[in-house]
Amino acid sequence: MNQKEPSTNPELFTASDMARFCQVDLKTIHNWADKGEIRHFRTPGRHLRFRRLDVLDFLRKYGYPIPEDLRVGKPKVVAIDDDPNVLASLRRVLSRRFDLTAFQDPFDALVAVGTQQPDAIILDIKMPGLDGIRLLDRLKALESTSHIRTIIYSSHEDMRQEALDGGAYDFILKGEVSSLRESLERLMGLDVA
Repeated sequence: MNQKEPSTNPELFTASDMARFCQVDLKTIHNWADKGEIRHFRTPGRHLRFRRLDVLDFLRKYGYPIPEDLRVGKPKVVAIDDDPNVLASLRRVLSRRFDLTAFQDPFDALVAVGTQQPDAIILDIKMPGLDGIRLLDRLKALESTSHIRTIIYSSHEDMRQEALDGGAYDFILKGEVSSLRESLERLMGLDVA
């Protein structure tokens, strides 16, 4: 097994990185990718690449420990809420651990998501002019955003199941900002387990 240095880019990992994380041969990683066991993409040169959250999902699914390489850096998070007080609260609680960008206007946020490529989006499901369920559906349907996880942070408890069925990673009631932080930490592999 190749024991090379960890990737310098904490957002993307190579097949060699995956082999090191799982303590398996490089060929095993290629077989798992070919069988669809782990979500991946290929570079124009046909090299395998794995996004950080896809690696975390795979490692958790099969009971592997989370390596330190996946705990490095501040994961990028976009928060979308029309209430400036909610955004201020999120900044206070989340900015130490996450690279947080906040938007009051959902359309500005959606334009930015394409270029920023965050690891996660925090979304109030009901805002003026925005259907959060439809947005979740579109994010999952587009190849460029399908990998981005979404946590719904809303006071509309009645929409919980619909949001989770629509592809949300989690649903946290507005005001429970510490629960939101814990959910993000679990998602990003930052929780101490």
